[in-house]
Amino acid sequence: MGEVPAANQTAVAVKDDLRSVMRNFATGVCVVSTFSDRASPRRHNALTVNSLTSVSLDPPLVSLNIRRDSTFLDDLMESQVWAISILDAEAEDLARIFSRPEQDRRKALCTLPAEPGKETGALLLDSVAWMECRYRNHVVAGDHLLIIGEVVGLGVNDSRSPLIFLQGGFHRIGLDQV
Repeated sequence: MGEVPAANQTAVAVKDDLRSVMRNFATGVCVVSTFSDRASPRRHNALTVNSLTSVSLDPPLVSLNIRRDSTFLDDLMESQVWAISILDAEAEDLARIFSRPEQDRRKALCTLPAEPGKETGALLLDSVAWMECRYRNHVVAGDHLLIIGEVVGLGVNDSRSPLIFLQGGFHRIGLDQV
């Protein structure tokens, strides 16, 4: 019986190695929210991500990477708007809630304090900083979609310490350590 072709072995090894390498790159953690108006009433959806990147200051653009098979992505592409709540060190529970399956995330949105953003209507959670975005463009990138949005609203709530994701876990850094 056949051996696994060398090209496939290399692809698997690179995938595993890339995951190991990227575990050593610290990122912030945020919850991205959007909605669908396909049914009434409006149905909100949210997802924990650590792929937020500033792309441009003029115009103000940011990007997210979301799996192409995600129902969250379907909602985001339908509404063309989203809100980003950048989590503080005390919000690990929120990060974990919005990492769960879709039904759990939707249920949590009905019980957690959140308010619709003034520019997009997407929900904002209590967080250290926030942004509201409108769809600008996207790029297919393997099993993900790189989504670029124009920032249409933003703010900073206070100087709480950020929540960090590193080596597969959540960490806190005091602002005096930065």
